[in-house]
Amino acid sequence: MDLQGKVAVVTGSGQGLGRAYALGLAHAGARVVVNDIDAENARKLVADIRRDGGEAVAEVGAVGATEVAERIVRRAVEAYGHLDVFVANAGILRDSVVWKMTDDDFDKVIEVHLRGTFTCVRAASNVMREQGAGGRIICVGSPTGQQGLFGQSNYAAAKAGIVGMVRTWAMELQKAGVTVNAIVPVAATGMTETVPFLAPYAAALQAGEALPAKVRRGLGFGSPEDVAGLVTFLASDAASYITGQAIGIGGDRVTVWSHPTEVVTAVTDEGWSADDLHDVWDDLLRHHLQSVGDPKLQRKA
Repeated sequence: MDLQGKVAVVTGSGQGLGRAYALGLAHAGARVVVNDIDAENARKLVADIRRDGGEAVAEVGAVGATEVAERIVRRAVEAYGHLDVFVANAGILRDSVVWKMTDDDFDKVIEVHLRGTFTCVRAASNVMREQGAGGRIICVGSPTGQQGLFGQSNYAAAKAGIVGMVRTWAMELQKAGVTVNAIVPVAATGMTETVPFLAPYAAALQAGEALPAKVRRGLGFGSPEDVAGLVTFLASDAASYITGQAIGIGGDRVTVWSHPTEVVTAVTDEGWSADDLHDVWDDLLRHHLQSVGDPKLQRKA
């Protein structure tokens, strides 16, 4: 993919998946604005990109607040003249079961993931619409937002909300030539290390060990570098027709997630009483109840 001339922002890119996204975009020729709350990590990434012959600058700050989002976008325009690609990646975890989760645990995750994605995309979309040359917005979802995960109600709510916003923004920005997609990555990061079933595989990757096919293909789990190619592809002109999608990637697998849709319908002439619902439930609806969580993980746990 050739991204020469493109200007890209990646939030939360000081480490993990965000770092891999930024490096992949830079390798394809994009000039990159690195954002992270950790100034040293941001500085190191900028140095690494420049060492490899790329162009990058850093804008340090925690996403969430409007002023930070606007500052990040303004940095791109001031440094490079325009903005073509925005990757809303920044995130945190505060895991706990619902009866133990504090208000602060819930609010912080929502602030960074959900509000942070909203404020950043709003700022980026304003610039892209003013430029009149289209653009690419890539938001980061999670399997947790698609299927749920024990102990992550705050994270699940935020990630599900992001995908919902992506579908809405794709419609709102279509006329401006701006595509909006969500990626659903599964990779060894500080976040997946907290998932008991995935932790051993993340540790194996950190130790330089190769993962077996049953993990890379069966679970779709690998390294951050395995995910980065999807971001670069979606940022390219080749992906101009792809918008409003949730695309999963990890290890050796890439998937397209379905939009939520009705799987079965029953109708009646004069509304539904409780007894009517009981009858139709046993006769028809019970056979279409959906799974809870990821069946693959539940079988392996």
